[in-house]
Amino acid sequence: MTAAPRDRSNLLRTFELLWDLRTHSGFGRKPGLSADQITSAAIEVADAQGLDGLSMRSVAERLGVGTMSLYRHVPGKEELLDIMVDRTSAEVRHDNSHGDWRSRLEQVARSNRSMFERHPWLLRLFPRRPPQGPGVIAKYDAELRTIEGIGLTDVEMDSALALVLGYVRDATASLLGWKAISERTGQSDDEWWTTLAPLLDRVLDRERYSVAVRVGTSATAHYNAVHDPEHAFEFGLQRVLDGIESFVNSSGRHSS
Repeated sequence: MTAAPRDRSNLLRTFELLWDLRTHSGFGRKPGLSADQITSAAIEVADAQGLDGLSMRSVAERLGVGTMSLYRHVPGKEELLDIMVDRTSAEVRHDNSHGDWRSRLEQVARSNRSMFERHPWLLRLFPRRPPQGPGVIAKYDAELRTIEGIGLTDVEMDSALALVLGYVRDATASLLGWKAISERTGQSDDEWWTTLAPLLDRVLDRERYSVAVRVGTSATAHYNAVHDPEHAFEFGLQRVLDGIESFVNSSGRHSS
């Protein structure tokens, strides 16, 4: 089902909220309540209960106010989500004064992973048009500066950054999902494998699937587990950075 189009006036009001232009809006204001307070409460609800638990009502309950009072400050849930994304984006900090471009870009990746780990609900908001607020734009600017001057065109800079952030987003979702399996199933990896291994031994043709058996055995011995999500994250991140570095070097560009 196609979502209903967002009202243009609500987009404008959200923009006013993001850039603190509310003196020019038609919002009424309830003393003792602000858009900042609403946003903080909404982030707390989403951190604790996920997006399924987030509603204008749940935010109002956390603030101890009536639901309708929120609409004096925020048009609706979609607009509130935009403001939440901008606020959490503003939490990310990057230091571009140390290291080469690769180490700086790696730090960008790790900072974004930390953001998603603090606020896992963000992972469910993609794809989404980014709210053009000060937090999102400052984050984008700081992250682009990590690869400024290494010889990439502006479009290549945007694409390289999108590649890293896309990898981090997807890999962090996988990592958090894997870590949650034991909690969701009530069964540890060891318990799962102890139950499954003897059953698999009865039916598995080790000659037909010799490569899978060899590699699977080696990997399990290396991880000392069925899977190591941290190893998978680190391996993938370094290969993404290798790819960008190869592209920079193959074009005869000068990195800094």
